[in-house]
Amino acid sequence: MKRVKEDTTLVGISEFRTQADQILKVAQHESVVVEKRHKPMAVLVSMAEYRRTQETLELLEDHVLGLLAKDRERHSKPKAYLTLEELEKRVGLR
Repeated sequence: MKRVKEDTTLVGISEFRTQADQILKVAQHESVVVEKRHKPMAVLVSMAEYRRTQETLELLEDHVLGLLAKDRERHSKPKAYLTLEELEKRVGLR
C-alpha cells in the first residue's frame, strides 16, 4: 500500500488479493484506489461515504432537473401544459 494523498491510498490488484482484509479496514477511513498494471481500476470507500455521495448526487440531480423545468416553462407557451385535472380527464381517471 502506498499513500498518495492525505485521504487516499493506492494498492495493486495483487496486493489486494493477498491483503484484502487489511485494505478493507483502510477503506473504512479513506479512499483506496485499486490498480491493475499501473492503471486505476476501482475505488473502495466505506458504505457511509458511498451513501453520502449517492445522497449528494440525488440532491444535485433534483436541483438540475428543477432548473431545467423552470427554463422549459419560461420558454414555452401556456397552452403547451395541462393542469392536473385536465390530465386526469384525458387518461380517464375522472
